[in-house]
Amino acid sequence: MELAHSLLLNEEAYNQLGEVQKAEFIFEWLRYLEKLLLATSRNDVREKQKTLVEQLLSLLNNSPGPPTRKLLAKNLAILYSIGDTFSVYEAIDKCNDLIRSKDDSPSYLPTKLAAVVCLGSLYKKLGRILGNTFTDTVGNILKAVKSAESQGRYEIMLSLQNILNGLGAAAAPCHRDVYKAARSCLTDRSMAVRCAAAKCLLELQNEAIFMWSMDLDSVATLCFKSFEGSNYDVRISVSKLLGTILAKAITSKHPGTAASRQSIRRVSLEEVLELLGTGFLRGSSGFLRASGDMLKGTSSVSRDVRVGVTQAYVVFVSTLGGAWLEKNFAAFLSHILSLVSQSHPKATQTQIDAICCRRCVSFILRTTIGGLLGEKAQLAVVKDICQAIWKLKKVMDVAASQHMLVCALQELGNLIHNLGTTAAPLLQDSSTGLLDSILSVTLHPSISVRLAAAWCLHCIAVALPSYLTPLLDRCLERLTGHKSSPEAVTGFSFAVAALLGAVKHCPLGIPHGKGKIIMTLAEDLLCSAAQNSRLSAQRTQAGWLLIAALMTLGPAVVSHHLARVLLLWKCVFPASPKDLETEKSRGDSFTWQVTLEGRAGALCAIKSFVSHCGDLLTEEVIQRLLPPLPCAVDLLTQLSSILKMYGSPLKTPSVVYRQRLYELLILLPPETYEGNLCAILKELAADLTAPDIQVSASTFLLPPLCHQDDLLILSPLLQETDHRFIEEQLLLGNGVACGSLEYDPYLIYEKDVEGDSVPKPLPPALSVISSAAKLFGVVCAHVGETQRLPILEQLLDSIKHTKGARQQVVQLHVVSSVSSFLKYVALSKGCLGPEELKRFALTLVTGALESTNPLLRCAAAEAWARLAQVLDDGAFTAGLAQVSFDKLKSARDVVTRTGHSLALGSLHRYLGGISSSQHLNSCIGILYTLAQDSTSPDVQTWALHSLSLIIDSAGPLYYVHVEPTLSLIIMLLLNVPPTHAEVHQSLGRCLNALITTLGPELQGNSTSISTLRASCLLGCAVMQDNPDCLVQAQAISCLQQLHMFAPRHVNLSSLVSCLCEILLDNSVLVNLYSPYLLLRRAVLACLRQLVQREAAEVSEHAVMLAKDSREELTPDADIREIGLEGALLILLDKETDERLCHDIKETLNYMLTSMAVEKLSLWLKLCKDVLAASADCTAITCVDTMQEEEGDKGDDASVLTTRHDEKSHPFTNPRWATRVFAAECVCRIINQCENATSAHFDIALAQEMKKKDSRNDFLVLHLADLIRMAFMAATDHSDQLRLSGLEMLLVVIRRFATVPEPEFPGHVILEQYQANVGAALRPAFTSETPPDVTAKACQVCSAWIASGVVSDLNDLRRVHQLLVSSLTKIQAGKEALSHLYNESASTMEILAVLKAWAEVYIIAVQRHKNHRQPLKTTSCLEDSIRNGSCSSDGLLDLVYADLGTLSRLWLAALQDFALLTLPSEFASQLPAEGGAFYTAETSENAKLQYYNSWALILHATALWLTSTGFVVADPDEGASDLSRPVTPTSMCQGSSSGATIKSPEDVYTDRFHLILGISVEFLCSLRSDATMESITACLHALQALLDVPWPRSKIGSDQDLGIELLNVLHRVILTRESPSIQLASLEVVRQIICAAQEHVKEKRRSAEVDDGAAEKETLPEFGEGKDTGGLVPGKSLVFATLELCVCILVRQLPELNPKLTGSPGVKARKPQMLSEDGSRLVSAALVILSELPAVCSPEGSISILPTILYLTIGVLRETAVKLPGGQLSSTVAASLQALKGILSSPMARAEKSHTAWTDLLRSALTTVLDCWDPEHFSLVDETHEELDEVSLLTAITVFILSTSPEVTTIPCLQKRCIDKFKATLEIKDPMVQIKTYQLLHSIFQYPNPAVSYPYIYSLASCIMEKLQEIDKRKPENTAELQIFQEGIKVLETLVTVAEEHHRSQLVACLLPILISFLLDENALGSATSIMRNLHDFALQNLMQIGPQYSSVFKSLVASSPALKARLEAAIKGNQESVKVKIPTSKYTKSPGKNSSIQLKTSFL
Repeated sequence: MELAHSLLLNEEAYNQLGEVQKAEFIFEWLRYLEKLLLATSRNDVREKQKTLVEQLLSLLNNSPGPPTRKLLAKNLAILYSIGDTFSVYEAIDKCNDLIRSKDDSPSYLPTKLAAVVCLGSLYKKLGRILGNTFTDTVGNILKAVKSAESQGRYEIMLSLQNILNGLGAAAAPCHRDVYKAARSCLTDRSMAVRCAAAKCLLELQNEAIFMWSMDLDSVATLCFKSFEGSNYDVRISVSKLLGTILAKAITSKHPGTAASRQSIRRVSLEEVLELLGTGFLRGSSGFLRASGDMLKGTSSVSRDVRVGVTQAYVVFVSTLGGAWLEKNFAAFLSHILSLVSQSHPKATQTQIDAICCRRCVSFILRTTIGGLLGEKAQLAVVKDICQAIWKLKKVMDVAASQHMLVCALQELGNLIHNLGTTAAPLLQDSSTGLLDSILSVTLHPSISVRLAAAWCLHCIAVALPSYLTPLLDRCLERLTGHKSSPEAVTGFSFAVAALLGAVKHCPLGIPHGKGKIIMTLAEDLLCSAAQNSRLSAQRTQAGWLLIAALMTLGPAVVSHHLARVLLLWKCVFPASPKDLETEKSRGDSFTWQVTLEGRAGALCAIKSFVSHCGDLLTEEVIQRLLPPLPCAVDLLTQLSSILKMYGSPLKTPSVVYRQRLYELLILLPPETYEGNLCAILKELAADLTAPDIQVSASTFLLPPLCHQDDLLILSPLLQETDHRFIEEQLLLGNGVACGSLEYDPYLIYEKDVEGDSVPKPLPPALSVISSAAKLFGVVCAHVGETQRLPILEQLLDSIKHTKGARQQVVQLHVVSSVSSFLKYVALSKGCLGPEELKRFALTLVTGALESTNPLLRCAAAEAWARLAQVLDDGAFTAGLAQVSFDKLKSARDVVTRTGHSLALGSLHRYLGGISSSQHLNSCIGILYTLAQDSTSPDVQTWALHSLSLIIDSAGPLYYVHVEPTLSLIIMLLLNVPPTHAEVHQSLGRCLNALITTLGPELQGNSTSISTLRASCLLGCAVMQDNPDCLVQAQAISCLQQLHMFAPRHVNLSSLVSCLCEILLDNSVLVNLYSPYLLLRRAVLACLRQLVQREAAEVSEHAVMLAKDSREELTPDADIREIGLEGALLILLDKETDERLCHDIKETLNYMLTSMAVEKLSLWLKLCKDVLAASADCTAITCVDTMQEEEGDKGDDASVLTTRHDEKSHPFTNPRWATRVFAAECVCRIINQCENATSAHFDIALAQEMKKKDSRNDFLVLHLADLIRMAFMAATDHSDQLRLSGLEMLLVVIRRFATVPEPEFPGHVILEQYQANVGAALRPAFTSETPPDVTAKACQVCSAWIASGVVSDLNDLRRVHQLLVSSLTKIQAGKEALSHLYNESASTMEILAVLKAWAEVYIIAVQRHKNHRQPLKTTSCLEDSIRNGSCSSDGLLDLVYADLGTLSRLWLAALQDFALLTLPSEFASQLPAEGGAFYTAETSENAKLQYYNSWALILHATALWLTSTGFVVADPDEGASDLSRPVTPTSMCQGSSSGATIKSPEDVYTDRFHLILGISVEFLCSLRSDATMESITACLHALQALLDVPWPRSKIGSDQDLGIELLNVLHRVILTRESPSIQLASLEVVRQIICAAQEHVKEKRRSAEVDDGAAEKETLPEFGEGKDTGGLVPGKSLVFATLELCVCILVRQLPELNPKLTGSPGVKARKPQMLSEDGSRLVSAALVILSELPAVCSPEGSISILPTILYLTIGVLRETAVKLPGGQLSSTVAASLQALKGILSSPMARAEKSHTAWTDLLRSALTTVLDCWDPEHFSLVDETHEELDEVSLLTAITVFILSTSPEVTTIPCLQKRCIDKFKATLEIKDPMVQIKTYQLLHSIFQYPNPAVSYPYIYSLASCIMEKLQEIDKRKPENTAELQIFQEGIKVLETLVTVAEEHHRSQLVACLLPILISFLLDENALGSATSIMRNLHDFALQNLMQIGPQYSSVFKSLVASSPALKARLEAAIKGNQESVKVKIPTSKYTKSPGKNSSIQLKTSFL
C-alpha cells in the first residue's frame, strides 16, 4: 500500500497486482492524492497535470466501483481548481461522450456512472468558470435518464444536484427541464432514486422560484405521492424537501421587476397549513380531484403518507425556527389539533385511525414545542394549550372534541413534565386555571379523554411534587362526592391511580395516612358496586384499579392493608368448582360482564402486588394467595362456553380476563400453580390457534424472541430513530392499531418503559397473544414430558389445517410460543423430552425458516439454534448444519437462502465454533458464495450478517480465514452500489467482528499484520464516505475498535474532524442535525472513548477543524470560542435521547477531569453562561456566530427568523437539566483544583504567579463568579437546580473559608460576599420550599457560621436568624410540619435543623475554649484576631438564647435514634406511635435520616451536658427564653411531665447511659459506610462527657463499663487507620484511666478517714491487683489499657515486639524517626502507660511495672535519633516524661511494693546503660554512632534524680553511670558537652549527698582539666564559648555545694581561669566578638564571686602579681563600658544567657 502514496499513479506496482488488489490500490492512491493535491504547490501540480489528468481519465474506463468513482471525480475537480483549467473542456467532452455511448452492457455501466459523477463534481467545484457548456451537459444527462436503470437514475439525480449547486442562479435556463426529470424520479420504484431526486429538488428550490410559488400545489401533491410505499429514508428526504419549500413560500422576499412580481402570488400561512393538512387527511389523491372512493368515504389515507406529512410539518416549523413558532403558535396549534377534529371524519372514523392520527399530532407538537422552544416560551405555550382545552371543553359534541382534547392534554403533560419545578408559577397563576381545566375534563364522557387528563395530572405531580398530595386530596374528595356518576367514578379513579403512580418518582412521597383513605374508598366502591346496576361495572373497575395502584407504594404502605386485600381477593372468586357451575347457570350477559371486569381487576391488583411488594411475599402470604388460583383457571377453561351462551358483549371482557390471568401467572413461580399446568397449557394452545384472529401481529410478538443484532438487518423501522414514536405504526401494518392507554387503563400507574411518554398498551386481542406465547414457554417447560407431545402435535396440525393468510398468522403464533419454550428450557438448562418432540420441533422450525415473513425466519433461526443448544448433542447439531448446507446449495429462492444462512450463523452464536473446523470451513465457503450474489442484495445482507456472527463466535479458530474474509469485504465495499445500504451495513458488521477477532495483534509490525491493518483502515474510509447514516455509524464504531487496539495507527485528527462534522453538521436547525439517532450515538460513544485517553488532543483537533474550515462561517464556527466542550453542552441541551445524553455527560466529565485545571477560564465561562442564560439573557454578552451561519447557508428564510436581540449568547434559554449539570460541573472543577496546586486556594500566591505568566489561571481569582453562579442556581425556580446551587455554595464555603484577604490582614476573602450568601439562603426558608431544599440550606447555614468567615455578630445574625426561624417551625415536632409530603420528609427537615444547630454550637464551644486558653503558638496572626472576643463568646451567646429548647430537642432526637437502632427482635418494645420526630409507619425511611445527623447532635448534647456539669435538673434553667413550646419526651421529663417525676440523679443517669449507649453501639460495630465525621464526632462526644467529674465517677465506679469502652476503642483503633481517629480514641482512654485513678484515690481517702484510728496495716488494698497482684484478662481495666497501648506502639515501632523481631531481649538497632502523626500517637500512648501504676494496688503495680518500663525504654531506644542542635525528638521527650512519672510514682515508696520496685528499677537502669555498650551492638559500630548520647544520659539523670537513692547508689550501677558521664565529656561534639554539663549541674545540686557526692568526686577534676584546656586554647566559636560558660556554672555550683573548708580551694581554682580570659584596654579594642563576650562573662562572674569570697579573692590576688596586674588593667580598660553594661546586664539577664550572647537554645 505504501507504493500507492505518490502524486502520479505507480503503474509498475499497479500492474503486478491481482484484480481485487488493483481496486484497493487505486482507491488508496486516490485517497492519498486528495490530501496531497491540497498540500502541493500550484506549480508542482501544473508540471504533472497533463499526466495526472490522463491517468485519472483512463481510470474511467476501468469500470471503477462507487466509492472509487466518487473519489476519482473529487480529485479531478480539485486538480482543475488548483492547476490550469483550459483542458477541462476536453475532460467534460470525454465524459459526455461516455454517457452518450450506446453500449448498454452491464460491464460498461460503471464507466457511464463514473462519467456522470465526474461531471457533477467538476461543475460543483468549478461552477461558473465552465459557464456556457452546462446546457449541453445537462441536456445530455437528462436524455440519459430516460433509458437509465435505477443506479443510473440515482447517480444522475445526485450529479444534477451538484451541477445546480455549482452553477447557482446561472443554471436558470435548465431549471424547468431538471424539475420535470426529478418529478418523475421522485415517485420512482427504487427508494434510493426517490431520495436522490428529493436532494436534487432541494438544491433546485434554492434558485427556482416557481417551485415555491406557481407550482407549490403540484410540488406538494408530488411529495405526497412520493410518500406512498416509501421507506424511512425517503420520508426523511422528501419531508425535508416539502418542509423547506413550504417554509420558503411563507418567508421569501421576491426579487425582480414589477412585471414578474405580479405573476408570483404570495402564499399565506393558512394556505400552507391547509396544503399540509390536505396531505395528512386525504393523502396523495390531490385537492378537489377527489376520486369516487373519496366521495363514497371508503378509501383511507395510507399510513406512510400520513407519517411522511407529519415529518414535513416538523421540518416546516423547524426551518422557520423557534421565534416564528412563538409568534404564530396559536394559529399553528388550532390547525394541528383540527387534524383530529370531527370536521374531518376520515381521519378518525375508526378507533385505529384515530389513535394513529393522535400519535402523529402528538409527535408534531412534541418535537416542535419540546425541541425548538426555550423554557420561557414553553411556559407561554402551556397557557395557550390551557385556553384550547377550556374552549374544547365547551364543545357539546363529544365525538368532535375528544381526540383534540387527548392530544392537547398529552402535550400539556409532557411539557410540564419536562419543565419540572420551573412550571410552578404557572400553576400558581389563577388566571390560567390549569389544574381546574384538567380536573374538569376528568368528567368528560369519552374514556380516552378521562385517561389523558389523569395522565396529565400524573405528569404534573412528577414535575411538581408539592402538588401531589393536594391533587390526590382533591381527586379523592370528588371521587367520594360523585360516587353516583359513572364518568366521575372512572375519571377520578384514573386520576388517583395516575397520581399514585407518580409517588415513586417523588422521593419526598405522600403522607402515610393516604393509603388508608384510598384502601377504605376502594373497599367501599367494591362493596357498593352491586347496589346500582348503572354503576356496577365502573365501581368495580375503580375499586380494583385503586387497590392495584396502591400496591406501587411498596411494602411499607401495603403491609398495613395486606390482610384486607387478600380477603377481597379470596371473595372475588367462587370457593369451589361447584359454585362456579351454579354461577354459570344463574347469570346473564350483564352480570357476567361485571363479574369478569371484577375478576380481571383482582388479578391485576395481585399482579401489581407481586411485582411491587416482593419483600412481603413470605411463605404465609403465598399460601393465602394461592387458593383462588385454581378457580381462576377453571373459569378460564369455561370462558368459551360462557361466550357461546351470551355472545359478543362478553368478547372483550373475556379477552381482558385471559390476558390478566396470563400476566399474573408469568410473574408467579410455576410451582404455585402446579396442579393446573395442563389445563392452562390447553387454553394457551387454543388461544394461539384461535380461528378468529385475523391480523398478523409479528412485529410485536417476534422482536423479543429474536436476537437484538439480527433485528437490525430486517427493518430499519425496528431500529431506534428519532421518529420511532410515529414510525411504529408503519411497523404494525395497516390493520393493527398502535398502542394507546384506553386499551388498558391499568397501565396508568406503571412506569413507562420508553422514557417519559404515555404508556402505550396494545389492544387486548394482541397483547393476550404475546402473554400467551410467553406463558406457553414457561408452562410447557414445567409439564411432564409426555404431556408436551400431544400439545406440540396439536399445534403442528393447526398450522397444516389452515390456509393462506390465516395459516401465516397461526404459524407465527405457534413458532413464537415454541421459540419461547426452547429459550426458557435453554436458559434453565432443562431437557427437551422424547425423540418425537425433537422431530416435531424440527418440522415446525424448518417450515418457519422458509416463511415469506422475514421476522418469522429470524425467530425460526433463533429457535433452530436454541433447539441444538437444548439437545447439546454433537451429531444432531452437525445434522442441522448439514440440512442448511444442502438447502443453500440447491435452493435458488431468496427466502430459503436468507433463512438458512441466518440459521448457520445462529448455530455458531449459541454453540461456539460448532466444534469441528471442517464445519467452519464449509460454512464460510457457502456464505462467501452467497455474499457475492449481486442479483439479490437481501441474500448478500443475510449471508454477511451470518458471517459476522460466525467470526464473533469462532474467536481464535477464525485466524486462518481472516485474510480471505477481509479481501472479500473490501471487494464488496468497493463494488456494491450505494443504493443497497443494507449490504454495506452488514459488511460493516463483518469488518467490526474481524477487528475484534484480531484485537491487540493489530499493533504488530509484521508485513502481514500491517497489510491487514491497512485494509481495515481502507474499509473504514470507504464506509465513512457512504451516504447512508447507518453505514457511517458502522465505520465510526470500527474506527473506535481500531483506536482501542492500535491507537498509534488511527489518524486522530481526521477521526475527530469527522465526528465533529457529523455532530455539529446542522446544529442550528434543531431536529435536522444528523437525522439518525444511531449515528449520533455511535459518534458519541467513540468520542467518549477518545477523550478517556486523549482529551486534550481531541479538544485541540476540534478547535483546529473549526479554524481550518475553508468557508467563511461553517456551522461549527462557534467551536472556536466555546471549544468542543461548549458544543457538547449545547448538544446536551437539545438532545432528548437518554442514552445519548448520558454519553455526552460522560464525555464532558472525562474532559473535565483531565482538562478543567488547564482550561479553567473556559470551563467556568461555559458553566456560567449556561447558568446565567436562564437568569437573564441580555446581561451577559459574548460573541456568538450561531445565527449568522444560518443565513450563510443560502436560504434567506432563516435570516428573517433569527432573533436579533439574542445574538449575544451561545446558550439560549437552556433546559433546567442542563443547568443542573453545569452546576455539578462547577463542583467537580473545584474538586479537580483541590488535587492540583495550592495556588488555587491562595490568592496572594495566585496573583503573584499570574504576574509571572499571564497564562496561569487559578480558581481563587474566579471566586466572584463561583459565588454568583451558586447564587443564581440556589435562587432558581427549579428545585433540582436549587439543590445543586446550595451544594455548590457549600463546597465554595468549605474550600475558601480559610483563604486570607491579603489587602486586609486579619480578614478572609469570602467576607465580602456575605450579603450574597445570605440572599442565596433566604428563599430556601420560605414556607413553600420543599423540605429537601430547606434541609440542604440548613447545612449551608451551619457551614457558613462555623467557617468563621464573619466575625461581626450583627452580620452573622442574618444567617443565624434563618436557623432561628426554622427552629421555631420544628418545635411542634412531627405534627406541625407540612402535610404535603411523607412524614419521613418532615423528619429529614427537623433533623437537618437540629444537626445545623449542633454544628454551630460545637464550633461556638470550641472557639470559646480556644479563646480562654490561647494556644502557646498561634499558627497565624489572623486566627487570633478572628477569634477575638467579639466572635468567640458572641457566637456562644447567640446559641445560648435557644439552648434550652435545643437541648430538649437534641435529647429527643437521640432517644429516637437509640430506639431505631435496636435490633429487630426488640420491635415489640418500641412505642406504637413512633418517636418524637418520626411515625411508626415511616420508621424505615426515617432511619436513614437519623443515620445522617445523629453524630453531631450527640457531640452537641455531650457538650451541653458538660457545660452544665450534669447539674441542671431541668434544661430550661439554662435558657433565657422560656416561652416556647417544647416537645416533652420520656427522656428529659421536666416540670411538664405527668405523675412520675424522676429524681435529678435518675435523669442524669439516663442521659449519661443514652449518650454512652449510642456511642458504644455505633463504635463497636462500625459499618463500612460509617463516615469519618460520625466516628470523630462520637469520640469527641465521649471526650466531652468525661471532661466533668460526675460521668467520670460513673465510669470509675463501674469497672465493667470502663473495660467495655476500652475494648470498643481498641476495635476502632484496629479498624480505622486515620491518625486523627486513633488520637481521639487514645484521649478517651486517658480520660477513662484518670476516672479510675480518681475512683481509687477517693476510696483510699474515705477508707483512711473511716479507719483513721486503726492501724495502717489493716487497711484493705484498693486498686487493681488487690493483694495478690493478679490481673484477669477481660476483667481488668489495666490489662485492657495495656493491650490497647501495645497495639498502638507495636504498629508504629514493630521492633518493640520480640516475636516480630525474632530476638529475645534488647537488641540495639538503628534508631528511627517517626512521622509526625506516629510520634503523636506514641507520645499519647506513653502518657497513658505512665498513669497506670496509680490505678493499681501495690501488688498490681508490681505485675505491670516490667511491661511499662520495657515499652517506655523501648521507645526511648528505638527513637533516640541524633538531631541537629542537640534537640530531643518528641517521642524521646515523651518517653523521658513518662519515665519520670513512673519513677516518681508513690508505689515505689509504698512499703508493700518498695523492694520489688527497687529491683525492677535497677534492672531498667541496667537496660538503659546496656543500650550503649558496644558489645550489645549486632551491627558494626555505625549504629553506635547514630545513637543519641544526650537522650540516654538524660534518661540516666532522670533515674538518678527521680528514684529513691537505693536504686542508683549500688556501686556497680553507680560506677557504670559515672563512666558514661566521663565518656561523654570526652566526646568532641560541643552540643553533647553542653548537655552533659547541664545534666551534671542538676546532679551536683541533688540534695542527698549519698547520690551527688560520688559524681562530684569522680567528675570535678575532669571538668577542671577541660576548662584549663580551654584557657590555653582560646574558644573560637559560640559553641565553645557556651561549653566554657556551662563548665564555669558547674564549678560555681560545686562551690555552693561544697563544705565550708573545701570552698577556698575550689574558688582558688576557679579564679585564675576566669582572670585568664580578661583583656586589657589595648587587646579589648582588637579582640574578636567571642573573646570580648568571654571577657565580659569572666569579668561579670568575678564581680559576683569577689565580694562573696573576699578573703580568698584577696589572698589570691596578693599572691600572684601577674593576675593582679591583669585584673586591674581589665577593670581600668573596661571602666566606662562596664558602667553602661552592668545595669543592662542585670535587666536582660536570663538563666544561661548573657546580655550580649543571643543564643537560641533553651536548657533543661
